Amino acid sequence: MAFPTLKAWAVATAAGAASLTTTPAQAVEIEYWQYFFDARVAAMDQLIEKFEAANPDITVKMTHFPYADYRTKVAAAIPAGEGPDVVQLFYGWLNDYVGADLIQPLPGDAFPVEAIDAEFFPMVQAMKGDGQYWALPTAVRSLALFYNERLMEEAGVEPPTNLDELIAAAQAMTKVDGAGNITQVGLTAGMTAQDHHWWREVLVRQFGGEPYLDDYKTVNYDTEAGRKALDFYVGLATDENPVTAFNFMDEPQAAFKAGRAGMHIDGSFRIGALESTRGLKWGVTELPANADGMRSNYSSYWVNAITTKAEGEKYDAAVKFMQYVTSDEAMQVWLDVVGELPAKPSVGMTETNANDPVFGPFIRGLEYAHTTKFADESGQRQAMVEMVERITLEGMDPGESLTTAAEAEQKILDDYYSGN
Repeated sequence: MAFPTLKAWAVATAAGAASLTTTPAQAVEIEYWQYFFDARVAAMDQLIEKFEAANPDITVKMTHFPYADYRTKVAAAIPAGEGPDVVQLFYGWLNDYVGADLIQPLPGDAFPVEAIDAEFFPMVQAMKGDGQYWALPTAVRSLALFYNERLMEEAGVEPPTNLDELIAAAQAMTKVDGAGNITQVGLTAGMTAQDHHWWREVLVRQFGGEPYLDDYKTVNYDTEAGRKALDFYVGLATDENPVTAFNFMDEPQAAFKAGRAGMHIDGSFRIGALESTRGLKWGVTELPANADGMRSNYSSYWVNAITTKAEGEKYDAAVKFMQYVTSDEAMQVWLDVVGELPAKPSVGMTETNANDPVFGPFIRGLEYAHTTKFADESGQRQAMVEMVERITLEGMDPGESLTTAAEAEQKILDDYYSGN
């Protein structure tokens, strides 16, 4: 059986989205929810404007909430028949959303499985279950190393290519006051940001380990490699000549934006916010390799899905909106405005995008990235946060804290998979 390709649909979209103008029986309004992040809201404003211009009988109302409140709001609204018809969710939350009956599968005629498998980056196949897709991303993410050009020039160092160079550059850019307090960090640090991904999927592998086994059902970092990776990470703040301080300026990204950090590991989604920061001159490079040249990265993505609230004409409109926000045109808008990478190689791997001095390091990072399959993303992240806090705040032996973290995360995985 021949399936229409998503690429063919996107060509029509790029030509003016004429294929989307099939008019519902009457004007319909749908709701779209996402968490609040300036660049993401700005990008969606543009996409909604383009979509409504091509579909004058469909209105899309966007609502956004602070990240801390977002999941609670969604979980309360949809079962009550309120809230979004199309909702944004982190890929690691998919199992929770399906299990709670918050979203419904994408229709196979509009989203043929074979076409999605062929045209999207393979990582999106984690959104597939029971032979159908439940959600799709507009963009994907990877990590890279942001650096402050002014501070780097002042210290006389170059962007690092390996972990040894990372430490040397960080030491050169770290400043302390007369009392020995760090006033400028060479490298930001904080497990609540992106460092829990850097530690698990990058450092553990670079020190010779594999963080999980059995398709991410078994924790495997309570090993010599995991201990070396943890010692390296915690040592950034606790060695004799520390290059960072946990909780410096509360948030790692805040310290970098304020010009008080030489380097910062973050996702491609940070590009939009940094570009709008006045007076900050920054560059970006791939995550440092280990001494043997081995690189690793973490990739993730937010997806959009149709909720179980959407029925009738709202459902039909939601399907059209989903088709548009996963089109090539929408992906390029998202890249330009937010800095997140297109979810299709046909957009992301163009010569212009792949060689871009800002986007390029992230796009190249996708080639060696790993996507953690979470059972409970928030809970698993918290296990990493507490692992470091036990060492830095309570003085626990790093090996003991590592074992405790591995046991806590394994329990999360066991509890989830034993219930499915």
